[in-house]
Amino acid sequence: MPNNLLVFQHIDLEKPGRLLRQAAEKFDVGLEVIRIHRQAAPDPADFDGLLILDGPADINEEERYPFLREEKRYIKAWLAMDRPCLGFCLGHQLLADVLGARVRENFMPSIGFIEGFLTHNGREHPLFTGLDSKLVLFKWHNQSIQTPLPRELVMLATSSQCVVEAFSVAGRPHIIGLQCDNHAACPDDVASRCRQNDEWLATTTKTKHCRETLVREAEQLFPAMRDTFFTLFGNFINIIAAWKQDRNIGSSRSES
Repeated sequence: MPNNLLVFQHIDLEKPGRLLRQAAEKFDVGLEVIRIHRQAAPDPADFDGLLILDGPADINEEERYPFLREEKRYIKAWLAMDRPCLGFCLGHQLLADVLGARVRENFMPSIGFIEGFLTHNGREHPLFTGLDSKLVLFKWHNQSIQTPLPRELVMLATSSQCVVEAFSVAGRPHIIGLQCDNHAACPDDVASRCRQNDEWLATTTKTKHCRETLVREAEQLFPAMRDTFFTLFGNFINIIAAWKQDRNIGSSRSES
């Protein structure tokens, strides 16, 4: 049966990117988008997987963003049920925090398109099946997961701008964090993000580069970024299918 994914959105302006919506349509996947900053999260039993998107919050800013407390409790409960989950950027950091990793300010702001590299474990992970060990990543963050990682976390990718670009959980390949925002790498999404984050960009060393060239880079890289993201998203759907098969989860839920 078609998969139905729950999507946590953290700010009205940063919706699921066009690439994510196109990939969902391509793979016949339903996306139930919850604006977690002002909506209650639904029953997890109604969904096959959880996608946690990016956002402006740091994971420890619970006073400024009170919804983070409830979101962390929900993610912790979701992981306790051992259900598939894929986090992007802030979602990647929230997953890591719930799993016991430290998230702090990165040694540099990481903004724009950079080259990332799969580790040995990344090359073996099913999320990256069919992809080259060198990946173009769209980055938009100044916080990151710190090393050393908790023993159960496995680093899948790294880069010169961020040590932990991707991770999974040992023995649980259906739980994955990606520090990148490749779901929002469509040129229109990149242009919108630049407009919406002018004040934040003004505090970074790459402001001039971003404003003058970032959208052009997005246009040049878009065909390859689209193909890579479609492969990655399809692999995540295959991971969900394997998880469901292991647990003998079939169509009975949709018929109940």
